[in-house]
Amino acid sequence: MSLPSTVDAITIPHYGGFEVIQKTTIPFPKQNPGDVLIKVEYCGINFIDTYYRQGLYKYKEFPGVLGKETSGTIIALPTDEAVLNDTTYKSQGFKIGGKVVADFLGSHATYISVPWKFVYPVPDSISTEVAAAAALQGLTAITFFEEAYKVKKGDTILVHTVAGGLGLLFAQLGRRVGAIVIGTTSTPEKAELAKKNGADHVILYPVEDTVQSVLELTNGEGVDAIFDGVGKDTFDNNFKVIKRKGTIVSVGNASGAVEPFSLFKLVDRNVKLLRPTMSNYVYTAEEAAYYGRVLFGLVEKGELNIKIFKEYPFTAEGVQEAQRDLTGGKTTGKLLIKI
Repeated sequence: MSLPSTVDAITIPHYGGFEVIQKTTIPFPKQNPGDVLIKVEYCGINFIDTYYRQGLYKYKEFPGVLGKETSGTIIALPTDEAVLNDTTYKSQGFKIGGKVVADFLGSHATYISVPWKFVYPVPDSISTEVAAAAALQGLTAITFFEEAYKVKKGDTILVHTVAGGLGLLFAQLGRRVGAIVIGTTSTPEKAELAKKNGADHVILYPVEDTVQSVLELTNGEGVDAIFDGVGKDTFDNNFKVIKRKGTIVSVGNASGAVEPFSLFKLVDRNVKLLRPTMSNYVYTAEEAAYYGRVLFGLVEKGELNIKIFKEYPFTAEGVQEAQRDLTGGKTTGKLLIKI
């Protein structure tokens, strides 16, 4: 197969606003012996892309290639004999032409080379479009529900905000295990979508008092766990609605990073507070392979429905629009870039 000497990529020359996003030409990626070479078909848009663009998370050098979620097909396999003989590698069933998703920083490009443990095989019955929409948010939802706080039947959980791509998956997983899901969102339309996806109660935070509503719904007891993708704007109120010995999982920073606070904030109710990243739950090849199978098994069986909000063009303007829509609260479900 003849390969080009350069690839098109979405990059930034420095940290900044939406306007720093560019589409540029960069050298074809070098394939290391342990890498899988992928021809990309779809890129997922996530809040983490905006964190890297703004400089909340740092690049080692510029230009920085945006993106951490892609799907496509394998065009070259690892050459390292140790990798090829690895039990977990062999269990993944990678093959030339096989469909895969990748979780790797700098992956919004037409071709990428990715260490094999960050690559997940996709069943034949699932399209690369759905796979890209499912990967990061699906793995995040599953690992957080399993390891950040083990959600179980009878639990009451609160999800901020429940109608986004990740929130909808939290709601579905909560319904699946028999938890009561309370969510927050901004509009009646989003509330209705969340209820269809498993939310039992939805609070419209622009017009309702979230704290009062949660306490009324829980007879003053509060919730067992909170999954908070908003950050700064919701952080303090979480402590007013969490149960004694409850768990607050800080999922993201949509409204900005949580400001420094005293550890004594946890004392009143013996609260557990986590700020995990999905990558530390799929840190080893064995963990990644396990959770990848769980995710795509649920998608394949129809137990996890992946909602795609919109596909955007693979242009600087397309990615700028996607990030604006995501951060502007206009979206429900997943945003994709089609290569």
